[in-house]
Amino acid sequence: MDFVSIRIITDDIARLVGFYERATGVRAHWSTEDFAELRTAGGTLAIGSTRTVALFAPGSARPADNNSVILEFLVADVDAVHRNLTGFVTDFVTEPTTMPWGNRSLLLRDPDGNLINFFTPVTPAAVEKFAR
Repeated sequence: MDFVSIRIITDDIARLVGFYERATGVRAHWSTEDFAELRTAGGTLAIGSTRTVALFAPGSARPADNNSVILEFLVADVDAVHRNLTGFVTDFVTEPTTMPWGNRSLLLRDPDGNLINFFTPVTPAAVEKFAR
């Protein structure tokens, strides 16, 4: 089995796709006006409108209602990401901080309130863990 993607359901797909394109620097691939994907070497962030929920099971997913998942993006320089997003992101949860496990992390919320962690490994063990 391969983990392929995670999907966010939103009421405003254009706004959320635009946010993630700016925040990650990855251009979205649109399949329909209700579904887009930001594809990276490590996985895909899919974004679907609330209209797509009915195709699976009506009411099974609610937009802007996540309180348990953190989307994580490995970046070359988390401090540069922070500088780039300052003035664009309205909800930084934490400034860049070096965590006990060796990653320097920046935690913020997207326009729907989902938590995002941009991180850069900084200790030798963390760098080794994410070496490609």
